[in-house]
Amino acid sequence: MRALALDIGEKRVGVAVSDPAARIASPVCVLPAAEVFSNAPSWRRVLSDWEPDVLVCGRPLTMGGEQGPQAEAIEARAREIAEKCALPLEFWDERLSSAEAKRILHEQGLDERGMRGKIDMVAASLILQSWLDARRTDGVEDHG
Repeated sequence: MRALALDIGEKRVGVAVSDPAARIASPVCVLPAAEVFSNAPSWRRVLSDWEPDVLVCGRPLTMGGEQGPQAEAIEARAREIAEKCALPLEFWDERLSSAEAKRILHEQGLDERGMRGKIDMVAASLILQSWLDARRTDGVEDHG
């Protein structure tokens, strides 16, 4: 089972993918949000290249675990994307994923300018890795 994760923002969408065994998440790319929302060729190419079985989208929760102000809008967008792709959709807590992505990229020696365009896909990979790890812990592992 291959999962494709999205870190949906207003301007950009970070994309990450799992390996076929659903064990390891890797950053793929960042696309303009409008291209993903409109099912543009660039987004369809990502889907065609990776052939995911499930879409995992980050859910913006507050630090207290409540629905964040953006959560409803992000969830609605995610549902539209999943419907256009005919893929099952799961949501996963994305709290601190962007901050952690910035920390990782900073440790790799990138400055703010060098991080631009990378944060969203690294955040998507962190969201996806957390989702994959939780599935293994819960015994929902897929051996295909």
